[in-house]
Formats: sequence, structure tokens, C-alpha cells
Amino acid sequence: MSTLRAGAAQIEITPKDSQFLLGYPHVERYSTGVHDPLWASALYLSDGKERTLFVANDIIFIAKKNVLQARKRIEEQTGVSAANIMITSSHTHSGPHTVGYVSFEADPAVPDPDPEYVRFLEDCIVEAAVKAVENAQPAKAGLAIADDTGVGTNRRDPSGPADHNVPVLMVKNAETDANIACMLVCSMHPTVIHEDISLVTGDFPSLARQYLQRNVVGEECPVVYHMGPSGNQSPRHVTKANTFEEVERIGQILGRAVEKALPGISYSSELVVSVKNTELADLPRKTFPDVAEAQAKLEKAVERLETLRITGESKQETRTAECDWFGAEETLTMAKMATTGRLDEAYESVLPAEIQIIKVGDWSFAGWQGEVFIEFALAVKEQAENSFVISLANGEMQGYLVTEEAALEGGYEASNSLFSFEAGGVFVEKTLELMK
Repeated sequence: MSTLRAGAAQIEITPKDSQFLLGYPHVERYSTGVHDPLWASALYLSDGKERTLFVANDIIFIAKKNVLQARKRIEEQTGVSAANIMITSSHTHSGPHTVGYVSFEADPAVPDPDPEYVRFLEDCIVEAAVKAVENAQPAKAGLAIADDTGVGTNRRDPSGPADHNVPVLMVKNAETDANIACMLVCSMHPTVIHEDISLVTGDFPSLARQYLQRNVVGEECPVVYHMGPSGNQSPRHVTKANTFEEVERIGQILGRAVEKALPGISYSSELVVSVKNTELADLPRKTFPDVAEAQAKLEKAVERLETLRITGESKQETRTAECDWFGAEETLTMAKMATTGRLDEAYESVLPAEIQIIKVGDWSFAGWQGEVFIEFALAVKEQAENSFVISLANGEMQGYLVTEEAALEGGYEASNSLFSFEAGGVFVEKTLELMK
């Protein structure tokens, strides 16, 4: 007799009107159409004692306040504890603007988020979760590790730290073998499409989902896609162009990798589900330069970018320099805010930061807020077997969690961060404590 029960659902979150597409600065980028639909995809699991929900969303960010509201509503309607619900973002840079980001406040091209769309998104998250619970049935599940080599690399150094292991949790009906859900975690920025395209798209994760639903798991089987730690991971060095042809090619690499891994799964209906949470009331905060120093850094970044454009360097190196220019601008914005106390509001919007661990059988999925460098997740995996970090889980951090090396280098990611490089280490330490 199966003790595991599972249900899944997918609700479309594609905007019904023109929305500002957040992901790239200095461009008034309002959507002019839809290339592929965006989804809220939910997976419910229960072992008869503990109940949990994963809700993954094709969106750039979800604010912590909206996560808390959605969790409360889901708990009221399903009885699943709010603390046992993980809500994540895929981080597509070609979907609606949903979070007020302090580093964008000085950019005249970026408007405030549309509150009507944000309400719609929250409603859809709740609806997907409730339907997943309603769809619960006797289930069995198993895990495979896919290899997504070819999807991308380290953003700043193609030979640098990366993680091409993609955990795939496949859930089936225990009696009929019908597919219930396919959940995966891919550590890569979904940024094949750039600012010159104004169509709504989930980028390569959406095309991976389409490949799997059309060729492998079935159209009715939700593909619950989470972004792993990808703060310094990008398709920049593997794409031939920033086109939808490349979106499909990269998406199919991931889809086929998952397809190849599925036959090796061993399924079980006797899996224990457990959930643990902790909150980090505060984290080491970054010390911002004074305004004059930040201005000088910006001028230096602009000079370097102009030099690369004149000398005809590779598009990848030029793009990295362009991002560093964006980061220098954002540092200047935040340096000015630091003198007025405005940054305190940003800290209050993301703290306390949550760490959530959902364990299914022998597999632990650790949800971390924020855009996290891969080195921190690799440190967890090194010390805790069958452990996988999911980033942008249950909120965001108004920027990146970077390594000390990145902070010293001072590139885009470190420039666009509210917290010291020491914050990532705190996430690692507290996660390992929870797992023990």
C-alpha cells in the first residue's frame, strides 16, 4: 500500500496586457506579444504525516511580502503549513516586472511594478497550489541526475566553477504509472534573450518544458522548474546569437538531458517527507563607497567599455564589461541611498532571510532567498550527500550573494549586492546545521 500521495497543477501566468519586461537597464521594454506562455507549476507531496508544496513560477522575482501572503492563503485553503510551502522564481529576464528593486530606482526607463499584475500572479500561485492538493493521488517518486553540459558556463570565466548536475524528481501514479509531475533544478541564468526583443518568454527553461511535455512526460504533466544557484552562471559563452532559435536549441539540450536520465530512476512509494526552516534575522551588510568613489568607479567602467567597443573585442567580453557598467551605476545609486537611510527599507523588505529544507526520501532541496553564486551550493553538496540548493526561493535579496573573490574583483554581481561576501557563508553554515 502506497503511503506517498502527490498532486500537481499548472496555471498560466502570462500577462493579458502589455507589461514592462524587467531584466535589462536603460530600455523602455514593454511587451508587444507572447512567444511562449508563462506558468505557475505546483507539486504537492504527503507521506501521510507531513505535507509540502513546491510552486515554481516563470517570473524574474517574487517579493518576500507576496510569498508570505500567498503562503498564508494557501494554508487557509488547504491546511498545508505555510512553513512547508516553497515558492520560487525561474528568473526569466523577459517577463513582467514584479519587485521594486532599489538599484533600478535611478533608471528612468524602469517603472514601478504593475500592482494589478502582481495581484494576478499571487492569485495564480495560490490557485496552482490549491489545485495540486486537490489532485492528490497515490504516488511513487524517484530521483535522477541529468547532465546539462552545453546549457551555459560560469558567467565571467567559462572554465570557472559551475554545476552541470540537474536533479530531476519524477513523480508517477503508484497504480497506473501515469506521470504526475517532473521537477528539476537547473543552475543557469535564463538570459538567452536580450533587451532588443520585446516578446514575453520564459527563455530556455520554457522551451525545455515544451520539449519534455511534447516528447517525454505528456502535455498534462506539469514541469516544475526551479533555478539553482546561478548568480555567476550564464549561457553567454555557449550561445551563437540572442535569438529564439538559440532559446530552442539550449532548451532542447536541457530537455534531452532530462529525457536521457529518466529511464534510470528507481521509484518508491515509501518516502518520508520532512521540512525544516530557519530565519537569518540579519546578515553581514556591505559597506558602500562614498559617492565620489562610486562616481569614479562608474567613469572607469564606462571608459573600459568604450575601449572594448573600439578595439572590437569578443561579444562575450564586451557584454561582461557592459554588465560591469550597469553594476557601477547601481553601486552609485546605492551609495547615494546609503547617505539618506533609504537602503534600510531595502534591507527590511528581504530580512529575515529564510532557509527552507524540504526532504523527500534521501533527497534534500534547500531553498535560499536571492541570486546565489554557485560556489556556496557546491560547498553544501560537498558536505551533504544528495543535497540540492534552489535559489530565489521564498523571496529575493535585492541583489546577489557573491564570493570574496568576486567582491575583490568588483564586477557587476558584487556591485549589485546589498550584502557582504560573508553572507553566502552564513547560508552554507546554517543550511548544514539544519541538515544535521
